[in-house]
Amino acid sequence: MIGTIEPLNPIAFEIGPISVYWYGILIGLGAFLGYLLANHEAKKRGFPEDMLADLLMFALPAAIIGARLYYVIFRWEDFAGDPSRIFAIWEGGLAIHGGLIGAVVTGLIFAKIKGFSFWKIADVAAPSILLGQAIGRWGNFMNQEVYGGEVSRSFLENMMLPNFIIDQMYINGAYHQPTFLYESIWNLLGVALLLYLRRVNLRRGELFITYAIWYSVGRFFIEGIRTDYLLIFGVLKTAQVVSIITVIGGIILIVYRRKKGLANKRYLDDDTPPKKSGKKKSHGNKKKK
Repeated sequence: MIGTIEPLNPIAFEIGPISVYWYGILIGLGAFLGYLLANHEAKKRGFPEDMLADLLMFALPAAIIGARLYYVIFRWEDFAGDPSRIFAIWEGGLAIHGGLIGAVVTGLIFAKIKGFSFWKIADVAAPSILLGQAIGRWGNFMNQEVYGGEVSRSFLENMMLPNFIIDQMYINGAYHQPTFLYESIWNLLGVALLLYLRRVNLRRGELFITYAIWYSVGRFFIEGIRTDYLLIFGVLKTAQVVSIITVIGGIILIVYRRKKGLANKRYLDDDTPPKKSGKKKSHGNKKKK
């Protein structure tokens, strides 16, 4: 049986000489569904109808560039011999932390130029970012990356996984833990949590910070069992270091913003100016008695 296992084809379809990979399709699908979710909420929160589309036009390319640069920096030995492979993003190799840095920097600049509250935009986008990450991890699945240590087939079968996942986890002659799946499920749980916290009406900015903390906690533990990872100083797992910094920094930021009065507004507060009434005041002369 094992000798007949073939990995799923990472190429979805071909148009002449152009190959379209599942990796790109699934990342694009995650971004699209995330946009729909965020755009619906943005309208309810009083943003202009095209605001999010304008932001995405800049933030998505910045996120992809940031994600790729982050990965290449920590895996330079894989590209030093052939730097042209840096542009082959369809082969995989996009680091989420790098993508977040690119997107956040773009969001800060966009909000400053347009006169919007960055924290309000970030809160609206937080569940959508997690949704995009949850779907995007299945692109890693198609490329047979983001997996954990070796396990037996029975280990995977006892998890009640379908055969197509079990077979795809047969990599280099052994079965591996589907850490891509663990992270995808963790992210979907985070989406549900953030959607619930919208009703709680947290202080502005704290939905996004909660997203960063939630993702980082899950990523820290999942990274601990991954076998394909980036290293800092050749020793420490980069994602774990960044996760610890993010959790501690997020908690400090929440406390600091509250103490300094920088988080007095809440998520559901309406910033839109009141609409002017169409009625005109009467200035007619009154008859004297």
